[in-house]
Amino acid sequence: MPKLVRRDDAPPLLDSETLYVEMRDTIEEAGSYDDAHARLIPIVKAAVVHILQTAEALLLEDRGGLACAQRLSLAEDTLIKTLYRVVTEYRYPLVNPSQGERITVCAVGGYGRGTLGPQSDIDLLFLRPAKQTPWGEQVVESLLYFLWDCGFKVGHATRTVDECVKLAKTDMTIRTALLETRFILGDQPLFETFQTAFQDQVVKGSAAEFVSAKLGERDGRHKKQGSSRYVVEPNVKESKGGLRDLNTLFWIGKYVYQVDTEAELVTKGVFTRREYNAFVKGSDFLWATRCHIHFLMRRPDDRLSFDLQGDIAQRLGYTDHPGMQPVERFMKHYFLVAKDVGDLTRILCARLEENEAKQTPILDRMLGPLRRRNVKKLPANSDFVVDTSRLNVARETVFSEDPVNLLRFFQLADKYGLALHPDATRLVTLSLKLVTPALKTDPDANAIFLEIICSKNRPEATLRRMNETGFLGRFVPDFGKVVAMMQFNMYHHYTVDEHLLRTVGVLAQIETGHLKEEHPLSVVLLPTIQNRRALYVALFLHDIAKGRPQDHSTEGAKIARRLCPRFGLSPSETALVAWLIEDHLVMSMTAQSRDLSDPTTIETFAARVQTLERLKLLLILTVCDIRAVGPGVWNGWKGQLLRTLYYETEIILTGGHSEGAREQRVAGAQSMLFEALPDWSEDERKTYAAMHYAPYWLRTDLDRKIAHAHLIKDADEAGKAFASLSAVHSFEGVTEIVLYTPDHPRLLSTIAAACVAAKADIVGAQIHTTSTGKALDTILIRQEFEQEADERRRADRIAATLESAMTGDVHLPPMMAEKGKAKGRVRAFKVPAEVMIDNQGSERFTVIEAAGRDRPGLLHDLASALSDLSLDTHSAHVATFGERAVDVFYVTDLMGQKVTSRAKLNTIKQRLEEVLGGTPAKPRPAALARRGRGNTAVPESSEHAPSTPAPRPARRSKSKART
Repeated sequence: MPKLVRRDDAPPLLDSETLYVEMRDTIEEAGSYDDAHARLIPIVKAAVVHILQTAEALLLEDRGGLACAQRLSLAEDTLIKTLYRVVTEYRYPLVNPSQGERITVCAVGGYGRGTLGPQSDIDLLFLRPAKQTPWGEQVVESLLYFLWDCGFKVGHATRTVDECVKLAKTDMTIRTALLETRFILGDQPLFETFQTAFQDQVVKGSAAEFVSAKLGERDGRHKKQGSSRYVVEPNVKESKGGLRDLNTLFWIGKYVYQVDTEAELVTKGVFTRREYNAFVKGSDFLWATRCHIHFLMRRPDDRLSFDLQGDIAQRLGYTDHPGMQPVERFMKHYFLVAKDVGDLTRILCARLEENEAKQTPILDRMLGPLRRRNVKKLPANSDFVVDTSRLNVARETVFSEDPVNLLRFFQLADKYGLALHPDATRLVTLSLKLVTPALKTDPDANAIFLEIICSKNRPEATLRRMNETGFLGRFVPDFGKVVAMMQFNMYHHYTVDEHLLRTVGVLAQIETGHLKEEHPLSVVLLPTIQNRRALYVALFLHDIAKGRPQDHSTEGAKIARRLCPRFGLSPSETALVAWLIEDHLVMSMTAQSRDLSDPTTIETFAARVQTLERLKLLLILTVCDIRAVGPGVWNGWKGQLLRTLYYETEIILTGGHSEGAREQRVAGAQSMLFEALPDWSEDERKTYAAMHYAPYWLRTDLDRKIAHAHLIKDADEAGKAFASLSAVHSFEGVTEIVLYTPDHPRLLSTIAAACVAAKADIVGAQIHTTSTGKALDTILIRQEFEQEADERRRADRIAATLESAMTGDVHLPPMMAEKGKAKGRVRAFKVPAEVMIDNQGSERFTVIEAAGRDRPGLLHDLASALSDLSLDTHSAHVATFGERAVDVFYVTDLMGQKVTSRAKLNTIKQRLEEVLGGTPAKPRPAALARRGRGNTAVPESSEHAPSTPAPRPARRSKSKART
């Protein structure tokens, strides 16, 4: 982290006397408080603006988050004291106060801790005596209205001491808020009476209940925020590892150990000095981040969103490092702090257990099953014991006696399904200095580590435990470099290390059959592979070179060649792991951005894969990789594309796919269809068979062929120019809309525009042109409604919009007025426009790849530009990767030939770069080409955005794909 410059001598943000004098003079000039009230509000607002401006300037100078929050809290105290003084002197003066005219103003909640965010609410408690005169109510009301009129959001309550005690006993939220009550002004004895009563009547004897409630609240909050502390847009306050977790730690410590400050937890033996320093540094960093969010947003928002991360990284002084942007370095620091918060939580729970301050059910949830203390040895092992159903060390010298025990500790936990005792995990962290070069190269240690990675139990959980203690990054330093590393894009949901561990977990779930419905082919193939160890290791290492200047696939393969022999893999296994890592993007890239009906695509991919075993391994690795990117990324449509690529490639690798075999497959597909249509005459069958080209017969499943046949026949007999049908596919999570309409050159752009206008999220499409000049287009949109009937009605509305657009009844440009603007978080990213043109990726077509920042209507603009350039689009493939879109078009010129003119190619590149740069393509007079035959697949999003055309069999592409 950048160096912090502390300014302990920083002046207060607000001078109370100066503000008071200005308000006093205003009142005296007006003649009364009521007459001056309207003029007092701007004075206070100006003071607040000055407070915030000064606080922000100091934060930018010294970068002290805690200092900023404390200054703001102190300034708020000063402001409240000044307003109270004005109210009690000029509006409700009190000459001879009685016992009933006492009042105490207290800060509670976060404000009670003496920290306040720039846009945080103010929580106040007004303590009053059991019997109070109207004067107290008038003062409280006047003070609150003054704060509200000045723009403050105030949470408040007016209660007696008895009322506070009664409510604290029944409401845990109120009890927590009152736990940190802080005196601001008023009657000091009344405040002391409250403190004594709260301690004696509420806190005493209720520690277990409080701890249970707080940890329960924490679990619920984490579940709501996404469970993992490694989400890339965390909530600084509420997410796992955030400020609320630190607050919870201190609340528990304060409640159980009767301390007033975090430092006292050291004297109580809860934290070591090192752990206390981690607490303070974590608080300071998180508060600095939160304050910057508030200053930038000018509203109470705690989400560290993409559009803020870059600005905050700059404010905190982060700079470029090779392979890492400043924002990525900042976020890595954030996640390391979040990890430290989790470590502190486990340490505190261990101390509470020792003091028997917690009930058994709490420890069951937090640390595993807990029964009456029961220490026993494991079979044939004298170094570790089972302590309260958790794995613990038999003595504190276990690791120093034999460092390999650091591996055995996790191995035993995995083998017997045991939770780890907090004392043992703490000892692991303190023993990291034992991870020497000798241990890293020790054959026994590496054999154990390989067994953990390839475990048939829960390898993800064990590896995560190793990572949380810091051992994994020490034992595998290359892994340590990606711990807490964030990739600054909208697609990846987790840090790199979290993603790697999740991919291993997905593979383990597939192997146990738990994901049979989602990944049927992978579940069937996995038991048939011969290189199980290589697959697990490849998944563990596939992104290990992220954050380096070089391509992460190439560098990752180099790392694998160095690490795999150390782990104990054979030369052949090592070579296989290196190949899987170097090519781990190829199958995803090919399936989602290339024409799977083009024989060259399949032949090129098959030449890259070479063997059926490699094909199986690459399919499974790709599934695990995409599945582990984040929630909602995987869907059945992606699975269908991967399965299609697998089956087509399998045929080539097993000796099929000759031209004769292709013709036989077409004839077989036609025979199967006509067997399902027994009432069709022979002439009808011949006519219909001649209507479709080979790609249609080979790429469309039988059920769809049958539905298409009925649709076309009914439409032609009725003389309808436009016909449609729809179907809901819950497994794929998509709704299918089939359109049968006359073909025309701009049909693809019209469909894209109509879908934007209908607010339909396209996740795929298949477009076929018949020999009769008709288009048979299948649009796949993301399913929006759970009920099939609702989704069908939505599909009918979208089909009607498409029909209206194609018949000219609806003018699309007004409906797409906002299409060219990047929305929301996308604006935070700078995505360069890239256009690459390849004449080698297909035998018949020129392949154009256009990549840039995504926006509504981009497909429409690109397709329109190609039509303007007199190009015939035979196939198009569109994928989005968060903020980045990659659109691939297979085109020919008007004569059906590849585009080879250098001048023409330069013009295409320039026009598409203009579109990608945000300048919509403008229609201009040009000869319009007939849309050619082909198949269009428009996948939604994948983890991997191709930056180069698919590799050619004869020569490997030198530039690699980027994730």
